[in-house]
Amino acid sequence: MTAKLALKKRVRRRARSQSASLVGKFSALLQRTPIYWLAAIPLAAVILGVWDVAAHAANPQVFDESLDSLSPEYIQGVLNTVWLLVASVLVIFMNAGFGMLETGFCRQKNAVNILSKNLIVFALATVAYWAFGFSFMYGTSGNAFIGAGGFFLSSGDPATYGLDPFPAGSPISVNFLFQVAFAATAATIVSGAVAERIKYEAFIIFSLLLVGISYPITGHWTWAGGWLADLGFADFAGSTIVHSVGAWAALVGAAVLGPRLGKYDENGNARAIPGHNMSIATLGCLILWIGWFGFNPGSELAASPAISYIAVTTNLAAAAGGVTGTFTSWLKDGKPDLSMSINGILAGLVGITAGCDAMPYWAAALTGAIAGVLVVFAVGFFDSVLKIDDPVGAISVHGVCGIWGTLAVGIFGGGNIVNQFIGVASIGGFTVLFSFIAWYAIGFVVGGIRVSEEEEQRGLDVGEHGMEAYSGFMKDTAR
Repeated sequence: MTAKLALKKRVRRRARSQSASLVGKFSALLQRTPIYWLAAIPLAAVILGVWDVAAHAANPQVFDESLDSLSPEYIQGVLNTVWLLVASVLVIFMNAGFGMLETGFCRQKNAVNILSKNLIVFALATVAYWAFGFSFMYGTSGNAFIGAGGFFLSSGDPATYGLDPFPAGSPISVNFLFQVAFAATAATIVSGAVAERIKYEAFIIFSLLLVGISYPITGHWTWAGGWLADLGFADFAGSTIVHSVGAWAALVGAAVLGPRLGKYDENGNARAIPGHNMSIATLGCLILWIGWFGFNPGSELAASPAISYIAVTTNLAAAAGGVTGTFTSWLKDGKPDLSMSINGILAGLVGITAGCDAMPYWAAALTGAIAGVLVVFAVGFFDSVLKIDDPVGAISVHGVCGIWGTLAVGIFGGGNIVNQFIGVASIGGFTVLFSFIAWYAIGFVVGGIRVSEEEEQRGLDVGEHGMEAYSGFMKDTAR
């Protein structure tokens, strides 16, 4: 028995010695290995993982499962699909940015209402766009005005939605996911401009109509080979197709609603109604900035070398807009305004969205810089001259700067400025007409789209949702 125990101890000591020796040798190897080779280890693991998935997902009728038989086209198709999925997630995450931004710019008594709208709008957009919107926008059974066919994603044929079969094109599913994220953005823009006084059910109904009908129709004119595409109108990622559409709808909604209580004095002069939390507003801006790297580079719809170029033009425009927005407000009002720094960044992002693929770097920076100046004066114009109460500046950021960015393609990006103007005017005109009809029809159905004066004074959190965002904290309900 003692001999056996002694033998076991010797075996354990030998194993520990060998293990220590291997660890020592591995440590010495790591110390001698350049750091950039170590950084390549996780990248190699990702590449091998994607390659393995591609090998096992290959159609056995076309490819066998050996790595040698996988075509470069198939591998590129997988990479395109993966990139489009990542970009979709980034754009969907922008809903968090919109929610934080709008909530921070508004008063705490309406925080639950604003958060709820920004959360539900993506769910609504997904259902409406799945049912009708995607087919109205991309369905090839329609005409130059509106698409049709394959409702509820019922068709498995990519040609139904104007797509190439895999691997030349990405699957229908990932294309739908990317496009519905864009559609939701248009509806979210509306939320900011009508904040703090709209009925919850009115906003829900309008969002369904905008995403399910209006946005897909004008999108079909451009991104699905409609009449504006035939004309030569260029809007790579949606300065007009997404952002201005949301802004035009928001402008009509804000005009029909009227200003918030206390926004204007007895002489018609605008009063500032400060937001309650600039920290989360700033966080929202940063989330949107990051999400835009899915919005613009993702619109390439492929994992091509162009996505890095588009990312740089996007970032340059955002940075330039933030700088000019800050310094313009500083010169205009005597102090640097954080809200204008935020809106300047977003203005630059909206401005470059139409031409991010085509503009040289200097033009991208200039486009963003001009957008940052425009947004400062546009906010004051809508606020004081037109008496349109827009709590977050959504109309100025997405509308004015969306128009500027689309026209800038005709100046800096090789487009025809006349065709660009026609596109801006036709999409804007249709959206305004549709929105007027929709807002008034909704008001007729639900008994007006605005909450009562008492509910607005108390706050929409309690009146519309029966809860508070900051339960137990003091809140200002005087305005």
